[in-house]
Amino acid sequence: MNSITFIQERNGQPVTTSRKVAEVFGKEHKNVLKDIETLDCSNDFSRLNFELSNYKVRGKLYPEYNMTKDGFTFLVMGYRGKKASKFKETYIQQFNEMEDFIKSLQQAKLEFPAFTDAIMNAHEKPMFYHYVNEINMINKIVLGVTASKFKELNGIDKKVNSIRPYLSVEQILKIEELQRIDIGLIIAKLSCEQRKEILTNHYSMSLLRVTA
Repeated sequence: MNSITFIQERNGQPVTTSRKVAEVFGKEHKNVLKDIETLDCSNDFSRLNFELSNYKVRGKLYPEYNMTKDGFTFLVMGYRGKKASKFKETYIQQFNEMEDFIKSLQQAKLEFPAFTDAIMNAHEKPMFYHYVNEINMINKIVLGVTASKFKELNGIDKKVNSIRPYLSVEQILKIEELQRIDIGLIIAKLSCEQRKEILTNHYSMSLLRVTA
């Protein structure tokens, strides 16, 4: 994931804003607003892919648009140049990553809702990487690798949302056990390194008890 995040989740859908497009593509925001408002697209397409909103600066409200991946793609088709092309690729990559995250998060909520709720509630502005980092930490403790690496090593399609069907019962139980413990650690506001150390020690001790 690029360290600069252009995409956010809104109502279960990845979106970006006209202000962010202006910032990234080096344009004045008023010109991006004009580009959106003069797009040669149908009213239905505009309604589905561009949402007029506003932001506040020093107590004053200013207009901006939230836009979907399709809206963004339609808007920036006319932006030319090598720099613009690079940012188009980065934007589309991040849209795809956010879509994958939303799918995996929805799956995770079905599998273990209390864990995902704890992660999201621990942050004033929850971002997709908060969940990814947490579940990657637990997967690496139990499986030795992240979910994406597990898919690669086991020939599983990257589009598969959950690796759960490919895990043993013991692996699933260990992951769920660490998730339950992690909920308390997150609520207690322990740092990532502290949580990792506690979870790793607990997992190691549980293996010793089994082999004893």
